Amino acid sequence: MLEQFEEKMQKSYDSMISDFMTIRAGRANPHVLDKVRVDYYGVSTPLAQVGNISVPEARTILIQPWEPHMLGTIEKAILMSDVGITPTNDGKSIRLNFPELTEDRRKELAKDVKKRGEEAKVAVRNIRRDANDFVKKQNKAGELNDDQAKDYEDEVQKLTDKYVKKIDDGVESKSKEIMTV
Repeated sequence: MLEQFEEKMQKSYDSMISDFMTIRAGRANPHVLDKVRVDYYGVSTPLAQVGNISVPEARTILIQPWEPHMLGTIEKAILMSDVGITPTNDGKSIRLNFPELTEDRRKELAKDVKKRGEEAKVAVRNIRRDANDFVKKQNKAGELNDDQAKDYEDEVQKLTDKYVKKIDDGVESKSKEIMTV
């Protein structure tokens, strides 16, 4: 009965984790380009679908488009995105060189991670509220007795605690990764 609510909590957690992948922590990570979209013959297309993205060195991402005329379009899309790195075009490929993060920038990113974690916790708590409302309606309609309703509410709280803990662990892990020089 509560599976749908657990599924929603899991989706909130998964969304936060995929959000974390787009935050650059000093090392080159191709996932920072996940949200970059390129105009490909009039269609907004994910960057990964118009070229090969690789990490030849720890602080470098190499983008090799399948069609050479796409270089300028890809370069423009990266400049317009919130990646925060200026691409280098050598005529055949585009390189993104990741500079060492400053201490202030690391703290800023860690704050952002905490904020996104709080947003995920709020989403989980909203799902808890919806689940409890659902249980109360079932109880009022006579489909559940008071004891069953209490048991379901306890189960919902356990689910909420489980996902809040997972979110806290994810935030701590990502913050540690960012603060590591």
